[in-house]
Amino acid sequence: MKLAELLKGRSQGLIKIKAQDCIADAAAALSANKIGALLVEDDSGKIVGILSERDIVGGMGPYGADLHDVAVSELMTADLIHCSPQDSVNKAMELMTERHIRHLPVFDDDELVGLISIGDLVKWRIMEVQAEAEAMRQYIST
Repeated sequence: MKLAELLKGRSQGLIKIKAQDCIADAAAALSANKIGALLVEDDSGKIVGILSERDIVGGMGPYGADLHDVAVSELMTADLIHCSPQDSVNKAMELMTERHIRHLPVFDDDELVGLISIGDLVKWRIMEVQAEAEAMRQYIST
């Protein structure tokens, strides 16, 4: 299955934050939306990174516990790992596993088309296994 199919039917309301915003705003957005990462954009709207809960926790080392006023750009991951809508779900799972990431932006050329999480992929895999098991049960019963 291609990532384009996985993203089909999703609302395009991706939650983003500006690079110059503070970590307090980022934490509030993560909490309010019950998500684990935010895409980070510059003033022109270009995606320049991703900020995850892991990035915030990692910032506690150099900055201490009071990160409220630290800029998102200081803690975000700027080396953005991404994939294409034509990539398979299995390729995305492999990439996330190899790179130890839980969120993967999906770009069609330079256009952001979605964001998938490891939870999305696990949910898809569970559904796939259940469908295979049901097909096997039906085959055996005939």
